Amino acid sequence: MRLALAPRSLSMRLALWFALASALLLGAIGVFLYRSLANELAWRDDIALAGRIDRMRALVADSDSVEALRRRPQLYANMLGNRDNALWMLDASGQLLIAVNPAGLALPSLPPAPSIRLTDVATGQAARLAWVDVWRGNRRFTVVAANMLAERERMLASYRMTLAAALAGGALLSFVLGWLISQRALRPVRLMAERAAAVDVRRLQQQAAVKLTPVPLEEAQELQQLGAALDQMLTRLADGFGQLSRFSEDLAHEMRTPLHNLMGHTEHALRKRRSVDDHEQLLASNLEEYGRLARMIDSMLFLARSEQPASSVTLETIDLAELCTQLVDYFEGVAEERGISVVVHAAGELVADRALVRRSLANLLANALRYGDAAGTVTIQTCVRDGTVSIAVHNTGAPISAAHLPHVFERFYRCDPARSQGGDSGGLGLAIVASIMHLHGGEARAESDDMGNRFILLFPRSAQDRSRTI
Repeated sequence: MRLALAPRSLSMRLALWFALASALLLGAIGVFLYRSLANELAWRDDIALAGRIDRMRALVADSDSVEALRRRPQLYANMLGNRDNALWMLDASGQLLIAVNPAGLALPSLPPAPSIRLTDVATGQAARLAWVDVWRGNRRFTVVAANMLAERERMLASYRMTLAAALAGGALLSFVLGWLISQRALRPVRLMAERAAAVDVRRLQQQAAVKLTPVPLEEAQELQQLGAALDQMLTRLADGFGQLSRFSEDLAHEMRTPLHNLMGHTEHALRKRRSVDDHEQLLASNLEEYGRLARMIDSMLFLARSEQPASSVTLETIDLAELCTQLVDYFEGVAEERGISVVVHAAGELVADRALVRRSLANLLANALRYGDAAGTVTIQTCVRDGTVSIAVHNTGAPISAAHLPHVFERFYRCDPARSQGGDSGGLGLAIVASIMHLHGGEARAESDDMGNRFILLFPRSAQDRSRTI
């Protein structure tokens, strides 16, 4: 669950994470240094205790020295030099022969030790003991040296406080530095946000990318990618908004023409009494305009439905030769009227929605017959290659200008508005074709040269893998 107190500022979060990382790093270094110091101090104390035991061995070998220490133990106390050290010498029965114990440390029971042994004890006071059994003739003595650990613990405690203070100071300094660095590093992001906030319908062309000077480009690649992505998004939005504006204007124009015709004819007929034949002609003319409006509305409704995410297609296996032959038979009358011969070179199969593929091909064939040269040729050709199925409709005639070619699949777009005919699709035929191809995960292309115009439908062979269908 997200904490309610979590900072929302990205700079604050980066500074906190930077401080946390620094604290962990400094803490790890501090622990390492502390352990190293503690081990070094313990090693030095053990060396000192072993040295004292060796000196006592030498003294035991000299009976006069032992007797002198027994009579005057203060001599060894002076040799030790402080209250943190102690010395005992015991005989085989455990009786104390020498005891130099300024701190009053209780001597624990110790097992025999033919060589020097070391251990920690905590009998009221923490101490480090070293002892060894020494033989002088047939007599056994036990020599014990001790070092109190209080001074070492005080030194380590002071060192811990110093490390803690350094850790806190380092974390605080890391937080401040992280805040300053993040503020400077995120400045281009804030500028992008300001520019993006200033974008509205009147300023969609404003670019959001920020020139990251003096930051080198290679050091700010992610921000450059973010700015480029924002610019591309704004460009797409601007194009979409412009297309929507043009669509609204074209829609109003396309619907105004038949409505004005209907209104004009009706007003003219109402100015005086007319015969039944005149009224029949008027109704026939009006019916033609109604049909034009109905086709336009049906096409717009189809386009609107095809853009819904829940659209679905009914996939089936289509024999391309059979489908193309059926369409040619359907348009046979139009082709004969214009003296155009239709040639079909179709073979293979396609997995797609039969009704939609038929509609897209019918739109292309109708355009080819309508705008192709009289007594010319329209060719339908299919090809299966590299995982795609292509269907091309080619007609001989005047080529489409390069300025118009990228826009032919836009709604209501006409290369020559004066060539509009009563039976056309109102400029939506090719837009419907593009929408059908989008539903199938394919692509519609237009090519033009001196030999004529060619419209190509590219279907993926695995159309059944498409999750979005009509």
